[in-house]
Amino acid sequence: QVQLVESGGGLVQPGGSLRLSCSFSGLTRDYDAIGWFRQAPGKEREGVSCISIADGSTYYLDSVKGRFAISRDNTENTVYLQMNSLKPEDTAVYFCAAGALGLATMTGQYQYWGRGTQVTVSS
Repeated sequence: QVQLVESGGGLVQPGGSLRLSCSFSGLTRDYDAIGWFRQAPGKEREGVSCISIADGSTYYLDSVKGRFAISRDNTENTVYLQMNSLKPEDTAVYFCAAGALGLATMTGQYQYWGRGTQVTVSS
C-alpha cells in the first residue's frame, strides 16, 4: 500500500522559514519523482518543486527559486522542502505526490498523493 505523509506546516511570520517533510512508503521503482504542490483557497493546485529519487535532479517554480530547496534522504524514504524568506502569497495547503514521469510539474502526472499540510504566512 502506497502512503505519503506530509508534516512540518504551521504559522510563520513573513520572512520566516519552515521545513516540510514527505515520508513515503510502498512505492515501486517505477515511481521516480516526488513533487511538492500547493493549493491556496480559490486557486488551482500548482507544482512548486520536484526531485528525482534516483539522481536528485530538481525543478522549481519561478516564484520560489532562491527561497525554497528540495532534498531527499533515500535511506529514510523522505523528501524535504526547506522554505525560506516566506511571503504571505506562499500561504496554502502543501501536498507531496509520487509520480513515474520524472520531473513532471502537472498534477495529472502524479499518481499518489498525501493529505497535505497547512502553511500560513502572516504577521
